[in-house]
Amino acid sequence: MTSTFYAEESANRRNSILLAFIVIAFLAVFGFVIGFSIGYGSGHEVAFGIGALAIAVGIGSLSALFSYYGGDKLVLSSSHAQAVTSEQAPQLYNVVNEMAVAAGVPMPKVYIIDDPSPNAFATGRDPQHSSVAVTSGLLQKMTREELQGVLGHELSHVRNYDIRFTLFVGVMVGSIALLAGFFLRYTFWFGGGRRSNNDNNSGGGGLAIILLVVGLVMAALSYFFGALVQMAVSRQREYLADASSVELTRNPHGLESALAKLASDNEPLHSVNGATQHLYIVNPLKKLGGGSALFSTHPPIVDRINRLRQLTGDSPMDPGEVRQLSGLQ
Repeated sequence: MTSTFYAEESANRRNSILLAFIVIAFLAVFGFVIGFSIGYGSGHEVAFGIGALAIAVGIGSLSALFSYYGGDKLVLSSSHAQAVTSEQAPQLYNVVNEMAVAAGVPMPKVYIIDDPSPNAFATGRDPQHSSVAVTSGLLQKMTREELQGVLGHELSHVRNYDIRFTLFVGVMVGSIALLAGFFLRYTFWFGGGRRSNNDNNSGGGGLAIILLVVGLVMAALSYFFGALVQMAVSRQREYLADASSVELTRNPHGLESALAKLASDNEPLHSVNGATQHLYIVNPLKKLGGGSALFSTHPPIVDRINRLRQLTGDSPMDPGEVRQLSGLQ
C-alpha cells in the first residue's frame, strides 16, 4: 500500500497544476466571450474581448497563487474555525498527535468549529503547512475510538497531499463563481446604461438584450463548470483515505462506527458553502438532501462502510441497517 500512497501523492501534485491551468483556461474563454459581447457594435469587439480575457486570466492566476499560499486561511475563516491549544482540547490534541505520528507527518494546527453537526476536514498546501478542523458536535458525539477513525482519515488526506488538491478546488471554484457574478451584474448594469443612452437608437435595446442573454448563459455555464471541477475531487480519494485511516489506527470499526453516526445525524452544518463542501469527511450539503448524486464529491456512505467491512471479512450492510441511516448519498 506504501507505493500506492506515493503514487497518489505524485498524482495529486500533477492534478493540482493541471486543475489550475484548466480553470484559468475556462476563465480566459469566459472573459473573452463576455468582453466581446460588451463591446459588440462598437467596432472594437476583439479589443474588449482581449481586455476582459486578460482580467479573467489575472483573476484566475491570482486565485491559484492565493490558494497555494493563503487558501487554507480563507477556508478556515469562512468555516468560522477557531484555533485551540492542547490545554483547551487535550483529547483532541492527543488523538491528532497520535495520528500524525502514525502517518509520519508534522503535527498540524488544530481548530474547532462551534457547530453541533459532527464533521471534520483537513486543509493546507502540504504536510508542513496543514490544519485539521473538527466541529464541536464531533467532539461531543464521537467516542475516542471513533474520533481516531475520523482524524486518521483526515491525516491520510494530509499525507497523500489531497489537501493541496482540494484547496485548489475550493478557491478556484470560488473564483469562477465570483467572476460569473461580477460579469452578470455588470451585464445588467451595462445593458441598462445602453438603453438609457440609446432611447432613439433602435439597436440599443437589441444589444442590451444580447448582453443580458450572454451574461445569463455564461454565468450559468460557469456555475455548472464549477460543479464539474468539484467532481474532479475523485471519490477514490475518500476510499483511499478510509483505507489509510484503518492502516493508521489498526481498527476499522472506529471509522465504520463514526461514518454511521455521521450519516444518521440530522443536525445541519451552518458554516458550510458550495466551495467548501467537498473538504469534509462527509458532504454536509448532501446530508441535507440537496443536489444530485451525479455531482456528489463523496462516495455513498453505505459503500464506504461496506468497503471497511470487507477489510475485516464482515458481511455488507443489510437493508435494515441501510434504512437506519438517514441517507448520505
